Amino acid sequence: MRYFLHLAYSGSNYRGWQVQKNVVSIQEIIQKNLSQVFKKPIFVVGCGRTDAEVHASQYFLHFEIKDSWDFDLVFRLNKMLPNDIAIFDIFPVENECHARFGAIKRTYDYYIHTYKDPFLRNISTLYTENKLDTLKMVQAVKLLEKYTDFAAFCLTPDAHSTTVCTISSASLFVNEENDRIRFQISSNRFLRGMIRIIVGKLFQIGSGLLSIEEFEKLLITKITPSKFDVAPPQGLFLSEIKYPFLDIPPRSSFALNQNTKWIKI
Repeated sequence: MRYFLHLAYSGSNYRGWQVQKNVVSIQEIIQKNLSQVFKKPIFVVGCGRTDAEVHASQYFLHFEIKDSWDFDLVFRLNKMLPNDIAIFDIFPVENECHARFGAIKRTYDYYIHTYKDPFLRNISTLYTENKLDTLKMVQAVKLLEKYTDFAAFCLTPDAHSTTVCTISSASLFVNEENDRIRFQISSNRFLRGMIRIIVGKLFQIGSGLLSIEEFEKLLITKITPSKFDVAPPQGLFLSEIKYPFLDIPPRSSFALNQNTKWIKI
């Protein structure tokens, strides 16, 4: 029987989602605890990979097990897992339902603050070098929906079968005090490093180091630069996953969105 597991995690203490040698990953922790509960090896398939220190306020995985259980698995896992990983729901699905390949839309949010705040340091990126021109940044953001090939915004384009992504929406928000910024983007898929590369370019545009024309030229030519200015990982959140067979709103409520009125530019 295949099961979907709905969860969220803070990525600060992990080297990303995927199991890797000699480092701690989200996938490894969850597999270890599921295997301990069922006293047999359990392998999980995630809806996508997140890099080291990147967070997920909504995430789905699937696993298979023949045995049924007569206890509250959500409660048991939450007691066993560290406090930076939370399980919300576990439910059976059809065997063809796939956490990764079945997803039709993924949404990411990237958070920026322009003043030093010790309570935001692990969940938002501090930028104080220059006053960011958000109007120019939003001009660049609006261009993203007009193009489909993002080879110029991928760390390893040759590792992908295609660099085409369908961006369904891309927006920039500011808070009422105009000292925090939120970039949100939704697509059917993302390339390695794509969002953090885009945010790095937005920083350059906002600080006057890159023009809108130069940004659009990258989208037109699709030429991968020899060097990238990649934005730091801690501001990035995988925030929503959509499936044709499943539509569950995010459960996690975190400090970045509490008591904050975000205004779309």
